[in-house]
Amino acid sequence: MKIFVTRKIPGKALEKLKVAGHEVFISEFDRPLTDEELLEKARGVDVLLTLLTDRINGDVIDAVGPQLKVIANYAVGFDNVDVTAATDRGVVVANTPSDEVNESVAEMTWTMILALAKRLVEADEATRRGAYKGWEPDIFLGINLKGKTLGIVGLGRIGSMVAKRALGFEMTVVYNKHKPDEEAEKLGIKFVQLEELLKVADVVTLHVPLTDETRHMMNAEAFAKMKKGAFLVNTARGPIVDEHALVGAIRSGQIGGAALDVYDNEPNIDPELVAMENVILTPHIASATIEAREKMGKQAVEAILLTLQGQKPDNLVNVEVWEKRRK
Repeated sequence: MKIFVTRKIPGKALEKLKVAGHEVFISEFDRPLTDEELLEKARGVDVLLTLLTDRINGDVIDAVGPQLKVIANYAVGFDNVDVTAATDRGVVVANTPSDEVNESVAEMTWTMILALAKRLVEADEATRRGAYKGWEPDIFLGINLKGKTLGIVGLGRIGSMVAKRALGFEMTVVYNKHKPDEEAEKLGIKFVQLEELLKVADVVTLHVPLTDETRHMMNAEAFAKMKKGAFLVNTARGPIVDEHALVGAIRSGQIGGAALDVYDNEPNIDPELVAMENVILTPHIASATIEAREKMGKQAVEAILLTLQGQKPDNLVNVEVWEKRRK
């Protein structure tokens, strides 16, 4: 089978595809492909191993050809793939969720929470440019997290990991999801409606997938409901946050600061956010650990190999396609 990998990935997982006798073509460009490049290089292949920067819709699937059987998305999220279009055409879609990825994102979330609370990035930048002249009693005053309230929007695996760590800091934890979580309640983590969460949380952290419901859920109206001076952390998906509204909320002082790893229009970031000292910006690296990347590669490759062998992979996104999949 012919397999096209849209960008080189870390680790040696791809070797298993070659050992299994498949022809593996890896993009020579160390960047996201343009739409034209993707179509040119993918046409005629049996399998696509895609990244979250690749937009795969029905037109792309049709252009690749009727022999396309599998789209293995090297990401936990799959909003970059039109799963409905793939299912209609009998194409299997797989993703790469794992405890290793969840752990990485949860740890990154806490890195951001602590950095905001202690004004770490601001202090580092000032020290590097020579502003440090000796100890002073009132510079870069942050906050203690003990006794504060953490609001978690979306209590899935990652949100749950974030919540458990908050208990170690002796924070009060409230969360919102479609319905209360029995296991969370046992830990003393309280379910509240979103409006109440925004009202009481000193830190709001986002852990929901990107859907029509969650797109720009953090907008001007939501920011106005937040506790004045609270922090916002987003390691989920960029379009969950309306960046223009966030700029206004920070500028007015309604929001005390924000830490973003993802953006509304990646890789483009609102220039006003870039200029704000109380905003931490990182280049979509929440899952960028050796352990997470190796597991992601392994999962993507295993999903391909199993599907081509007629075995259903565990990380199948569109389960309903299996009986009518292309063979």
